[in-house]
Amino acid sequence: MKTNEILENIKARRSVRAYTGQQVSEEDLQAVLEAATYAPSGMHLETWHFTAIQNADKLTELNERIKGAFAKSDEPRLKERGQSKTYCCYYHAPTLVIVSNEPTQWWAGMDCACAIENMFLAAHSLGIGSCWINQLGTTCDDPEVRAFITSLGVPENHKVYGCVALGYADSKIPMKEKKVKDGTITIVK
Repeated sequence: MKTNEILENIKARRSVRAYTGQQVSEEDLQAVLEAATYAPSGMHLETWHFTAIQNADKLTELNERIKGAFAKSDEPRLKERGQSKTYCCYYHAPTLVIVSNEPTQWWAGMDCACAIENMFLAAHSLGIGSCWINQLGTTCDDPEVRAFITSLGVPENHKVYGCVALGYADSKIPMKEKKVKDGTITIVK
């Protein structure tokens, strides 16, 4: 099978859910964020925004506000997370990037997904672990959450479509091997 450095990077990347305390450097963070801005966007509008948080206190407060929104939920699983003392939606990663967009175009979330994948691949190429974080997307309109993320720099008219946890993988936690399911590819000629 054909391969090159980019294809190998794609195949080797895994979601990381356990991080060391080592912070991502400014230079590496800038490289990951720049990769996001090179993702395709519908009609090249680029209405997205990337808010990177490296302040541990702000991340803790964000997690608490998300848990507060979950605690109000009628869904038992979310309510349980909202009441948990140990739950951390971003797996204690030292950096979290909030990816938001104007919800005016139907492809806004797709633009953000492309940017998030670029961040994942750029991070992996730099030896940085990453994971897609969904919880803020479902809670960004809760008044306490919205007020806080707006204070962090997320544009008030934006919806959060996902977040990227960034940090260095805890080497004590083994990475799962990727198994591609049979029948997931069809080629029509």
